[in-house]
Amino acid sequence: MHSELFAPQFAESQAPGIQKQGGKMCRVGLQGEVYARAGSMVAYQGQLQFDALGSGGLARFVKQKLTGEGVPLMKVSGQGDLFLADAAQDVHLIDLDGSDGLTINGANVLAFDPTLSYDVRRVSGAGMSSSAGLFNCVFTGVGRIAITTKGQPVVLSVDQPTYADPQAAVAWSSSLQTGVQANDSFGLGTLLGRTTGERFTLSFSGRGFVVVQASEEPPVSALAGQGSGQQAGEGGLGGALGSLLGGR
Repeated sequence: MHSELFAPQFAESQAPGIQKQGGKMCRVGLQGEVYARAGSMVAYQGQLQFDALGSGGLARFVKQKLTGEGVPLMKVSGQGDLFLADAAQDVHLIDLDGSDGLTINGANVLAFDPTLSYDVRRVSGAGMSSSAGLFNCVFTGVGRIAITTKGQPVVLSVDQPTYADPQAAVAWSSSLQTGVQANDSFGLGTLLGRTTGERFTLSFSGRGFVVVQASEEPPVSALAGQGSGQQAGEGGLGGALGSLLGGR
């Protein structure tokens, strides 16, 4: 049988650990365990076991319910090859060496080594009533993480005041100082529907980097219940508490 599909660029990667398989897929040469986004498995070989973890522990589960942010996780263990993808988005690998943490939009997390730990935190400078969806996952430790972006991203070196749309900012150095800037002033124009469409902007200062994708995710309003998709809150604070207490 002959086909261009049998060319070397389509062959399975053979390296251990979390690797890129082409540009839109991740392959994990597994000898132990890895954490991955729930539902991201597209294929596997070998003897692997899949366990749903929710948001990765009760504390983070509660935070995800209250904020609408987090990573719906599964733990994959065993020996074999695991292939992951998320809506054909571009895959990128980042190695953390313990010198700095990495803040990531939960919607962009694909897989990470079990040596890394993460928490859900509010972006510094973001008010609790902000509708910009400013809760993100902070990863620390030593290990590799695979993230996704919609389209080819730009990596901005923060050596001067830097700003990004909250829904386009994928990841940034946790050591950066962040803030939230309101761009649209509320007035008659706002009431008539005349806005810039850039209500809030994330500001970054210090030394580090910011990864910005070529697409804006729908805004997630954790406490106002205006989010959508799997990263959205379930009816805001009241709905989240109701869900936690078995009221839904």
